[in-house]
Amino acid sequence: MSDCHRGDNSWADNFANNQNICFKALEYYYEKGFTYIELGDGDELWENKRFSDIREVHGDIYRILRKFHVENRLYMLWGNHDMVKKYPDYVLKNLYIYYDQQEDRYFPLFEGIKLHEGLILNHTGTGNKILLVHGHQGDLINDGLWRLGRFLVRNIWRKLETLGLHNPTSPAKNTRKRGRMEKIFIKWVQDNNQLLIAGHLHRPTLPSPGQTKYFNTGSCVHPRGITGIEIDSGEISLVKWNIKTKPDGTLYVGKDIISGPVKLHAYFFENKPLTV
Repeated sequence: MSDCHRGDNSWADNFANNQNICFKALEYYYEKGFTYIELGDGDELWENKRFSDIREVHGDIYRILRKFHVENRLYMLWGNHDMVKKYPDYVLKNLYIYYDQQEDRYFPLFEGIKLHEGLILNHTGTGNKILLVHGHQGDLINDGLWRLGRFLVRNIWRKLETLGLHNPTSPAKNTRKRGRMEKIFIKWVQDNNQLLIAGHLHRPTLPSPGQTKYFNTGSCVHPRGITGIEIDSGEISLVKWNIKTKPDGTLYVGKDIISGPVKLHAYFFENKPLTV
């Protein structure tokens, strides 16, 4: 999954509406033995100054993420909106432990965790590789000038969005910019003959065999649910979790398969050396 953008539960917290959906999805993946990989922008640290505010209001999410971590089933990348996590000192001070006001003491959270800019998955048996990145790399405002982007979002666009204005620096809300970045991803895949899974653009994508091997998880801030990519038993699927209704009117959280499952072997081909 990618782009949860967990916030402080204020009007600007786009994750808040999907918190229960996300919790149920994580609970399912934990119980089924999955490894959870978060491809960046897990926490909204452009709009919010303190991670502690986010952890406090979304405590149930972090409790289940900790369960993944304790069993070595949690990997986190940083994205542009939580770029500060690339600094070990920040991770040490904010993610290793947290302070509980009711208990008046510190508790472990993700002690010893190491965050990454990217990960490479090796397919057992074939040796083929899948590159995982957030997807902001090379985007001027969201990468090289990320501090400027954070300043604009925190001090200007956070307020203007309440009036219905979209942030033109955000690929998720600027279709022209999103299209340009997708072309960059596709060209990289074609030049390197490698499978690529990214986030950042908030547009879920799973290609058919024979198409360019660019995948996108989508995000956890869609208006009516969250999307993600599952890899299970050698197959890959694009899924959506949302609120469903039983015939008697009861509401529940369920999963739909948007695309797939497809055998990973259908995408593999003779690889060139991976260059990142």
